[in-house]
Amino acid sequence: MDRLLQYFILIIAITFCGHGMAQSSTPKVLLNTDLGEIVIELYPEAASVTVDNFIKYVEDHFYDGVIFHRVIKDFMIQTGGHTFDLTFKKPSREAIVNESSNGLKNLRGTVAMARTSAPNSATSQFFINHKDNAFLDYQEKRHGYAVFGKVVKGMDTVDKIATAETERRRPFANIPKQIIRIKTARLLDSKTQAPASKPTEKTKTVQAK
Repeated sequence: MDRLLQYFILIIAITFCGHGMAQSSTPKVLLNTDLGEIVIELYPEAASVTVDNFIKYVEDHFYDGVIFHRVIKDFMIQTGGHTFDLTFKKPSREAIVNESSNGLKNLRGTVAMARTSAPNSATSQFFINHKDNAFLDYQEKRHGYAVFGKVVKGMDTVDKIATAETERRRPFANIPKQIIRIKTARLLDSKTQAPASKPTEKTKTVQAK
């Protein structure tokens, strides 16, 4: 009986250990902003193309120095396309396929791709939902905005950005009066949870179908 109990405990321990390892291997990205840090956990199983695209931009240091150019309290904060002097930063990769039908919802704290009215037009720009935005979700016969991650640390920073005073400054309608930058964006090491020292080898860009 004792041996059977020991065997049962061992199985449970292995199961939880494996679960913990799986969680720790989930890719995460650290955004170091002017108002604090934001850690984003990515969901490659649900949005493989989108996560791959985002990670490549991070590895290229594309987001270093870009600003939050569209900030609307109780809606979202958007970044990834303009520099400190408000210059448009041209995407370095092709647009990707829209993965909004992956079952992930635009809830507070989730991260989704920004795009034009064309469904498969997302490139480098993304936004963090400041509240639940169900109207951005995929619906039958209508593409939504593809969620590919969630803020797991630093929602207080998101709140600070979202509540910053904004103004209309052409061509922007809701840009913070005091510019807010992403100083650096780095993929975190899965073991140490520290910024990876070297970018991983680049692979071919996944094109929109």
